[in-house]
Amino acid sequence: MNTAHQPHVVIIGGGITGLSAAWFIRKAAADVRITVLESGGHWGGKVITENVDGFVIEAGPDSFLTQKPWALDLARQLGLTDRLIGTNDHQRTIDVLRRGVPVPMPDGLNLIVPTRALPFLRSRLLSPWGKARIALDMLIPARRDPADESLAAFVRRRFGAEALSTLAEPLMAGIYNADPEQQSMAATFPRFQHIERAHGSLIRGLRAAQRTAARTAASTPKLPAFMSFQTGTHALIDALVTHLEGTVDLRLHTPADALERTAAGWRITLNDGDTLTADAVLITTPAYAAAPLIRPFAPDAADLLDGIRYVSSGTVSLAYRTSAIPRPLHGFGMLIPADERQPINAITVSSTKFDGRAPDGYTLLRAFFGGTRTPRTLALDDDGVVNTVREVLRRVLGIQAAPQLHRVYRWHNAQPQYDVNHLERVNAIEAALPDGMYVTGSAFRGVGLPDCVHQAQTTAARALDALQRRAVFDPQERVIT
Repeated sequence: MNTAHQPHVVIIGGGITGLSAAWFIRKAAADVRITVLESGGHWGGKVITENVDGFVIEAGPDSFLTQKPWALDLARQLGLTDRLIGTNDHQRTIDVLRRGVPVPMPDGLNLIVPTRALPFLRSRLLSPWGKARIALDMLIPARRDPADESLAAFVRRRFGAEALSTLAEPLMAGIYNADPEQQSMAATFPRFQHIERAHGSLIRGLRAAQRTAARTAASTPKLPAFMSFQTGTHALIDALVTHLEGTVDLRLHTPADALERTAAGWRITLNDGDTLTADAVLITTPAYAAAPLIRPFAPDAADLLDGIRYVSSGTVSLAYRTSAIPRPLHGFGMLIPADERQPINAITVSSTKFDGRAPDGYTLLRAFFGGTRTPRTLALDDDGVVNTVREVLRRVLGIQAAPQLHRVYRWHNAQPQYDVNHLERVNAIEAALPDGMYVTGSAFRGVGLPDCVHQAQTTAARALDALQRRAVFDPQERVIT
């Protein structure tokens, strides 16, 4: 350790990315001082769980994808292994609303790509022409142009317009609350681009991947596609805060008002007039909040950050006696294509997706609204939102009863939009930042919990490597894992 100076890293933003970055830095370098500044009154950002009368109600994400291992790895590092739960994959049916009626998606559909012929051919979800057009994927040559393209352009080219409106728009664009005509394939579903280039056909490529996976399945324990925690996703935030307390300076209600470059690093002015000095600053806030902080010394990066669009969204969770639902959804939920012209985007059956989300005899539903699809619903007051959702549930599921309880959550300007060429924008932002300054989080290279954890991990490693190269602290045997 260089006794003349203890290096200091300041992290602005106390969501999953900021807290994870603090965790990875603390693990790798015990002699680095860390301060995390959060402008709001709680840790975790959109990761909020309410436990009410035996119901586990999620305000934000309800799970994380295990195919991307970083959130699961973090949970294990934090000692949460015995609190992990998987989805009930034996009930993993998803319906799509067609002409007002829920229709099951066929077995073997990987997002929008059929990997099993017979269930696909028997499905009532698509017209005969729609099925035939998807099958033409086997004959259509691969696109060789490496430039990015929109989700809509990609799906129309490979599978046709019906596949776009019935499957890709509610499912693939719905994950990002995005307009498929603007959504970047390279930033959101790069795997499909890689498969097309490698195999020509997505159907052939995914079938080949399934055969490879089947050969290794015997030696690899199978995980559920999605996992969460017995008490909800906020368990991950609670564990991070518990482990960081005492070794990291955690400050709620503390916005950073301004940043200034100094000869030694950075000066951060807080909203109460106090100042901090730092050797490195990690900004994990939304892009529009990061832009004014860095504009004085990186105007080009600030302009690029301001160009990242955001949309607002919301959810309402409603609890019913199961006996009050005449026509229940028997799987995880229902997607609602835009051409159905409904005031909500999707419904999840939370109590089917995970055990322990509702007491016996009750069903917990969660409806999604807002984004690019249903902004009018977001403009309603809470009573208007609940009544609107109840009307959809009455028409589709036959529910006449009032809910036993409900919770409405709104996320204003909280959903970053990964428009075409988004990754080029991110690369340009990072290149325009001065030494010792980093931006990371959901606005950049992935919106899910695993993506945010992974970005925190890689950014923490970059920051520590830069401090070491500048001889701010002596090299140590450290690996960020």
